Amino acid sequence: MIKEILLIGNPVLREKSKSVNSFNEELYSLIHDLKDTLIDFQKRKEIGRGIAAPQIGVLKKVIYLNLPDRSFVLVNPEITWKSNEMFEVWDSCFSFDVAFFVKTQRYKSIKVNYQNEKGISFEETFGNDLSELLQHEIDHLHGILATDHLKSNKDIILRAEWEKRYK
Repeated sequence: MIKEILLIGNPVLREKSKSVNSFNEELYSLIHDLKDTLIDFQKRKEIGRGIAAPQIGVLKKVIYLNLPDRSFVLVNPEITWKSNEMFEVWDSCFSFDVAFFVKTQRYKSIKVNYQNEKGISFEETFGNDLSELLQHEIDHLHGILATDHLKSNKDIILRAEWEKRYK
């Protein structure tokens, strides 16, 4: 079911999520809600690749990604390693209604331990765009928003201006 996406300023977005301990119908329902909400947002805004459960008001450590070549869920994801190398990226968020972008520094590569919807554990290394995306989504599970990474007030730009300059 398509859910409302919480917007910046909603206090739920600042809370820490709890680990998932039961891989049951409640989890499957949450995953379907995340999938439906993400796909709806992608169709309406023509942007977006991932969504975290807190963005629809559920404080559980669950992320759903819908990429051109792969769609998958990460339950209880934890970053276990970060490369020394970092890169700069203009980051936006469904919880900003993609109205503006924030310049952030992200690790070029990360290693993530996570479980799938059946509780099977995986360890995977992600680089570049996927590394940035997962850092962003995992931040949501800890009550952190992209705006928390602002180093300067010069590092924020409205979407219309971003599209003129960078698209």
